[in-house]
Amino acid sequence: MFVLGVDTATDHAVVGTTADGDVVHEASIDPGSDGRPRHSEVLLAEIERSVEAAGGWSRIDRIAVGVGPGSFTGLRIGIATARALAQARDLPLAPVGSLAALARGISEAAAEDDLALPVFDARRREAFAALFQTGRELWPPFVAPPGELATRVRELNRAVLAAGDGALRFGADLEVAGATVAPPGNPIHRVAARYVCAVGEAVAEAPADQIQPLYLRPPDAKRWRERDRGVPRG
Repeated sequence: MFVLGVDTATDHAVVGTTADGDVVHEASIDPGSDGRPRHSEVLLAEIERSVEAAGGWSRIDRIAVGVGPGSFTGLRIGIATARALAQARDLPLAPVGSLAALARGISEAAAEDDLALPVFDARRREAFAALFQTGRELWPPFVAPPGELATRVRELNRAVLAAGDGALRFGADLEVAGATVAPPGNPIHRVAARYVCAVGEAVAEAPADQIQPLYLRPPDAKRWRERDRGVPRG
């Protein structure tokens, strides 16, 4: 099966294609010199390059798209692009948890019995996280401040390997709780397109119009409107 994988949940968007699990092409779209994500500028061009490397759109059997949690703007761009391509090319679309894709890479680097803890920096002094064991989800994605995440990790009393930009930001909290945080610069801190494809090949397809971003919390704009109207936050 040829799979096109796209994930835009973080500042570093990824695109790639695999054939029966083997990587055909992989690319990472890094932020620009100003630090801003470039998803809207180069995503389509990178998709076309990945598809061309696989032999053209006629070879693609499925599109896998990361649904988050992550950046509001990034997720909207990636999901809207994948939905439009799936509908235009009459291709099945598979929703992939972005943390699940990150966990796939962590699990490959972890010891056999280690749990994989993918953690994204959710800003606002919070983290998006989940917990996996050899691909099986133990904790579904959630958002929490670092202290709460550390408490949950401590209560596991198990060997845990953590990675992701959130694991780097809140590494001190996680290590005090007993987790091992992968060293800075280790590639497992980023979602890889190959793992988006791998998870996307295994999950059930869904109608394009039913694939929605996993936000976990309201956007900043909504919070600001509620603040300005004096609406209390729960």
